[in-house]
Amino acid sequence: MKVDVAVVQMDCTLTDKAANVSHIEDLAAQASARLDALSAAERAERLIVFPETATTGYFVGERAAELAEPVDGPTNRRLAALSSALGAHLAVGVIEADGSDSFDGLALFSPTDGLLASYRKVHLFAGEKAIFSVGHTPSVVDTAFGRVGLTICYDLMFPEYIRGLVLSGAQLIVHGPDWVTDPWQTGQGWAGQNVRALCQTRGLENGVHVVMADRVGEEAGFTSLGHSTIAGPTGKVLGGVDDGEGIDVARLVDPTEDLDRWRSYATYLQDRQTDLYARMDPDTER
Repeated sequence: MKVDVAVVQMDCTLTDKAANVSHIEDLAAQASARLDALSAAERAERLIVFPETATTGYFVGERAAELAEPVDGPTNRRLAALSSALGAHLAVGVIEADGSDSFDGLALFSPTDGLLASYRKVHLFAGEKAIFSVGHTPSVVDTAFGRVGLTICYDLMFPEYIRGLVLSGAQLIVHGPDWVTDPWQTGQGWAGQNVRALCQTRGLENGVHVVMADRVGEEAGFTSLGHSTIAGPTGKVLGGVDDGEGIDVARLVDPTEDLDRWRSYATYLQDRQTDLYARMDPDTER
């Protein structure tokens, strides 16, 4: 796997798809220019990642069904055209419609093949359950640069889910969240450093890269945490944006001599004791 990635940390205008998609187009062009500079000596496949519900804002409430679009809707067609024009893969948070159901989705576009996948979030947090339908299918997608696992926000809190994606062949975890806080949560220690640490830990424990593009700004009394992160398989932070809107880029290469050396003794996947874990689980039939 070799791919140049950009994380785009952005703010959104709640329920204004036209404004948000225009903003995505502007930021994607900026990210593409940054990737051009990164790959000046040697061209690689390219991936630009945006946050959860980037096209609509997050706290849409009862307007979710109104804002949702099918996978072949006008917003996805516009994003597919953007991917083609920039010559880069795009991962963008959308609200997807399927009949009367609305899903918190992450759409992945290829510059040559259009929409590759639309992942529906399988772990819904708190009030999301009153707005969105639950996705039931993990998403591991074959791309020009390797197998990609798609995840959204709360998914990252479930290490067994991320590990399942890796065991299913994912070489890269693409994560689009809108991690939020309020004064009470902040007082409990919930902060941007925590979500960055989650990326590092998921990368380290699974030996894969994790690319997270988070949201910033204020919405419905909540503050988005930012701290978008590009984490390597050793937990090393390869790039990121702390606060405010911004873009950062990095080249991901797997394998490398250093990574092979690391994996020779960081044999976490091989050292699992799955029979023991099954005996510890009270829900496992014996």
